[in-house]
Amino acid sequence: MTLGALPTLCSLVRRCNQVREDKPVKLFGLEFPNRIGLAAGMDKDGEFPRAIEALGFGHAEVGTVTPEEQPGNPRPRLFRYPEEQALINRMGFNNKGSQVMLNALAKNYPKGKRGMPVGVNIGKAKITPLDQAAEDYVACFRQLADQADYFTINISSPNTQGLRDLQSAAYLRDLLQTIRDENLSQAKKLGRAPHPLLLKIAPDLSFKEIDEIVGVLLELSYDGIIATNTTIQRPDGFSSKETGGLSGGAFIRKRSNDVINYIYKATDGKLPIIGVGGIDSVEAAGEKIDAGASMVQIYTGWVYRGPFFARDLAKALKSKGENWI
Repeated sequence: MTLGALPTLCSLVRRCNQVREDKPVKLFGLEFPNRIGLAAGMDKDGEFPRAIEALGFGHAEVGTVTPEEQPGNPRPRLFRYPEEQALINRMGFNNKGSQVMLNALAKNYPKGKRGMPVGVNIGKAKITPLDQAAEDYVACFRQLADQADYFTINISSPNTQGLRDLQSAAYLRDLLQTIRDENLSQAKKLGRAPHPLLLKIAPDLSFKEIDEIVGVLLELSYDGIIATNTTIQRPDGFSSKETGGLSGGAFIRKRSNDVINYIYKATDGKLPIIGVGGIDSVEAAGEKIDAGASMVQIYTGWVYRGPFFARDLAKALKSKGENWI
């Protein structure tokens, strides 16, 4: 499908209508029409969130975006494994830059005229040293604040060299505090509420590392956590030697469930969680909710299950009502 076909796609699927909960899902001070979101990485430049809404999603996370355009890693960089219902990607934050995303959102799906929230997933450029990473995140924040409903700080992609080091104690607190302070300063200057801030973490962290990260998030009053990104691990019997992040399938499904449940119990449910990883069925989505997630995001499952998968999931979760809330 080309981007030029998206207006036609929107008109074709509009009859499906977005699945809405009897009451909006209220999280981070926002209202979501249902519990199913599109994970970052599909709409890298904020070009088609209107189509995402038309296909039944309750929110979209666009990006990952960097301050300036960058090409990403050499091709080939995306690989399908249908037998495992999995993907491996090593995209490397290929995107057109924050100004292009701002223009696209303002033109095609402007804030204040949306049927669902749009989160902006922000990252560091490949060439930016780790000790200067905060400058990239703040630059993206400033550029896109007018069009973002919430921001996700991505320090967990395995495809930008060194990026995951930002999850360590050496960098994490200063980075997250710098972004938080910019958020509060801008809100005060403009007389509005701060944007919700979320952090997306890797599934490959130890529970001790997760404890440290969650402690910083609570201390700095971050609004939520997204668990999890892709994994650099491989399940037994997985034959591919391709490097990059593995998504989809039973392996990441279980690991992300374990991380979600650990965070939920460790925080007594005080830190809202968006669950991601291996959601290819209603049962898989329900596992995330049961583990402690308030909402879920899909990516690989959407690739394999087809365009109306989000709508079907949202309907199924709605029919479960309070059993999966």
